[in-house]
Amino acid sequence: MSINTVEPQTPGFVAAVSAAAGAFFGLFVGTAQGSGLLGIVIGAVLLGTMGFVFAGMAEREKALRWIIFAVFLVAGFALGGLSVALVGGLFGWFAGWFIFWLATSRYRAPLAPYLTPGQVLWHYTFRVIAGAIFVFLITPILVVMPLSFNAQDFFTFTPEMLRFDPAGYSLKHYEDFFNNPDWQQALWNSLKIAPMATLLSVGFGTLAAIGLSQPHVPFRRAIMAILISPMIVPLIISAAGMYFFYSRIGLQGTYFGVVLAHAALGIPFVIITVTATLVGFDRSLTRAAANMGAGPVTTFFRVQMPLILPGVISGGLFAFITSFDEVVVVLFVGSAGQKTLPWQMFTGLREQISPTILAVATILVVISIMLLTTVEMLRRRSERLRGMSPS
Repeated sequence: MSINTVEPQTPGFVAAVSAAAGAFFGLFVGTAQGSGLLGIVIGAVLLGTMGFVFAGMAEREKALRWIIFAVFLVAGFALGGLSVALVGGLFGWFAGWFIFWLATSRYRAPLAPYLTPGQVLWHYTFRVIAGAIFVFLITPILVVMPLSFNAQDFFTFTPEMLRFDPAGYSLKHYEDFFNNPDWQQALWNSLKIAPMATLLSVGFGTLAAIGLSQPHVPFRRAIMAILISPMIVPLIISAAGMYFFYSRIGLQGTYFGVVLAHAALGIPFVIITVTATLVGFDRSLTRAAANMGAGPVTTFFRVQMPLILPGVISGGLFAFITSFDEVVVVLFVGSAGQKTLPWQMFTGLREQISPTILAVATILVVISIMLLTTVEMLRRRSERLRGMSPS
């Protein structure tokens, strides 16, 4: 027998692990319905019983999984209509897959055969914890996006939306954003401030990172700590300090003052990304260029910059996102003439509850996803250029 061959698991083991999974999911469902403890009990009993009953029926896995899926789908439809039926169907599909995944020991297939049960348990526990953290972080964002298509002026899902009735959905909040002069002025202000702040952040941050990467620079660690302090110090403290300083030198309430403030917030991101790129930079290339007669400026633009460009662009994108989404500092440093998009959203939440905020939030989320995807692509390209990953 091959060392990778694994035996089917006992009904007791499948029932115990299935009950733990059922209790985990039951906690969320029960909490949403007002009783987390009841959800834990029902989820544990339901999935544990299914695991015990179906553990010895692996030869009929395909048919049983379809039956479980259909039962949960019908039960969900009976309890809450089409939307709950979809959730029930997804849970039924997962329950059927999970039970037979345990019963047939398929969970051991991708793992090394010498791992102990404790190591196997930690392997999957770590992934469950990471997945739970991901769900907690991403769920609020995913909830906002469908709400932005609400046909009513509500911040909650209407019965028509839950029934997937086309009458419950509308683009009127997006139309209000593109037709409302207040929102368009705020968007224009953000588009005027963020690019300029990004250019300053990239310029100063790149030069600072290159300088601090030189081993002969004294007090490098202390200088680095000071330069990245804006991303460590609470934002409200930085905003208050900028307000008192800028008001003394006449920059408070001006366009240039807001740009400088946002540039100060973006510089740490550029320094960190460019410094990380410079870790794998071969300094013999700059020495070779100098030996060939190239000056410092020519060496920088012809030799060094092409290799660190992915890190520079990544830092610039982070600086742009920081400036475009920032609201606290602009409240202190800016004036009514520099009201940015996040400021307008904050005002809308405080003074007049408008669902247009949900449409704007969705647009910002889409833009952020596109920019972060670009950052990831640039990171991989940088690793390939430095020979840290295969092409």
